[in-house]
Amino acid sequence: MALQKRTLGRQGLEVSALGLGCMGFSQSYEPAVETESLKTIHRAIELGCTFFDTAEVYGPFTNEDLLGLALAGKRDQVTIATKFGFRIEDGKNTGTDSRPERITAAVEASLKRLRTDHIDLLYQHRVDRSVPIEDVAGTVADLIRAGKVRFFGLSEAGVGTIRKAHAVQPVSAVQSEYSLWERNLETDVIPALKDMGIGLVPFSPLGRGFLTGQVKRAEDYPETDHRRNDPRYQGANYDANMAAADSVRKIATAKGATPAQIALAWVLHKGQDFVPIPGTRHVANLEANIGAAGFQLDDDDMRNLEDALAPGKVSGLRYTERAMAMVDR
Repeated sequence: MALQKRTLGRQGLEVSALGLGCMGFSQSYEPAVETESLKTIHRAIELGCTFFDTAEVYGPFTNEDLLGLALAGKRDQVTIATKFGFRIEDGKNTGTDSRPERITAAVEASLKRLRTDHIDLLYQHRVDRSVPIEDVAGTVADLIRAGKVRFFGLSEAGVGTIRKAHAVQPVSAVQSEYSLWERNLETDVIPALKDMGIGLVPFSPLGRGFLTGQVKRAEDYPETDHRRNDPRYQGANYDANMAAADSVRKIATAKGATPAQIALAWVLHKGQDFVPIPGTRHVANLEANIGAAGFQLDDDDMRNLEDALAPGKVSGLRYTERAMAMVDR
């Protein structure tokens, strides 16, 4: 069965019901192998997973290069989302930068790396508090009029920012972390998105691996691994979170699914304009993730899952304090 389509935003951006988060192809927990990455991208297209999410800062730059290579000759089959918004100096992210001239330069560079003449969905990666969001939205509107961008998105933006941007250039999608594991959007962001007719693109829908049940303690990862500094992988937080995640495993076992499939199915059932973008570099994981679209969850299933991972049962900040300071809430 082909993966169904969903629509993000009232402007009519149609994408596959699940996307593929590409960050791990260049910023991963273990070294990536290009041939394996290309194989995974091509297999995704074969299975109807045609919504690819990248960013200039992934690598930096190498992720867009890889995706451009992988999609050569296949551009008309896919939807590409990328992001601007960071200042990149000497190969490092040194802070936010969404000045209009920087946005325009970033888009030109992304188009070259992606080997395309247009970007389907362009996100501001993080809100730049030094640049009015109205100026950001206006610059993207100019790029849309020029045919270089089709739709506008925001990432990790709060309700006030979203409303101001939307008034200048309609926002089709907001990307933010959302899963059974992380539900901070439910209080205000998701109701606002529904009110404005904006789709949600949840990243880390598998709780950064916790919901798969296959993670280790922070100290068991190499120094170069992002998870070593993740508060939820550390000390007593790890013990509490593994216990919470075990509830998903039990439900999955009863339904003949993997924990990852149940976690993704839950997100898909939360809204018809929710399009999760789990990341993986492995074909087997990709195929299993796409299989989640075929699982039906009833009201009791949804309630049991939400009770098992109620916000108070997840321990620790989702980012370090420095990274949390860049989330616009």
